[in-house]
Amino acid sequence: MAKNELARFLRDRRERLRPGDVGLPAGDRRRTPGLRREEVADVAGMSVDYYVRLEQARGPRPSPRILESLAGALRLVPAERAHLFRLAGVAPVPPAAPSREVRPYVAALLHRLPETAVVVTAATYDVIAWNPLAEALLGDLRAQPNLARRRFLAREEMFTTGHADFGAYAVARLRAAADRYPRDAGLAALLAELRAGSAEFGEIWATNPVRAPGHRTKTMTHPDLGPLHLNCDILTVPDDDQQVVFMTADPGTPTARTLHRLSAG
Repeated sequence: MAKNELARFLRDRRERLRPGDVGLPAGDRRRTPGLRREEVADVAGMSVDYYVRLEQARGPRPSPRILESLAGALRLVPAERAHLFRLAGVAPVPPAAPSREVRPYVAALLHRLPETAVVVTAATYDVIAWNPLAEALLGDLRAQPNLARRRFLAREEMFTTGHADFGAYAVARLRAAADRYPRDAGLAALLAELRAGSAEFGEIWATNPVRAPGHRTKTMTHPDLGPLHLNCDILTVPDDDQQVVFMTADPGTPTARTLHRLSAG
């Protein structure tokens, strides 16, 4: 346990917060920046004395429950939460479920590249954000948001090349999600549905595939637009366990002209 570093980290994050950040009234003018120690202790549900000893590098090793409470009280993002656990020398408790919140800078990416179809997927392979061009290519994403269901239960591989590789990639990502979020009932239900509805899913799962995100190409046969030759590139958002998928076409190709026409309205 790195007591001094933990103490500095707690003080720094406490001093960055304002009462309104944690639902407290602003009250009188404050002599010091940020929250008071007793306010953090109250929000975290612990004694003031115990929290003070942590900030003074005099406390015992905090339990995972205490660290989780502190992470919530100090409004830590996932990377900061993991750092807090490392400083305390405690293995972090996995989040209960994958994040479905899209950060503003990620959401902005969807509209900065008008001739690129972009989707954001959670660890469960639910599409949680997209731009109009992506919906023009992929159909109604509100009604059918989960790409793994589309792949294994809707038989969409008949309309795209590279479906075998994507199947292995999807299973690898879902296996990793199952390890990270063992308490997520929604993910467990999705996996049970895929196993029951697709023998192929079970067969690939049994091989324990490992895949890393990267560049892929595929040909999609669109019911209205015909064959589209697309490049797929992935940007990972590690703090939220999300992926941003960019679908583009090589310049000057018929597919590029189709994407230009779609993006123009």
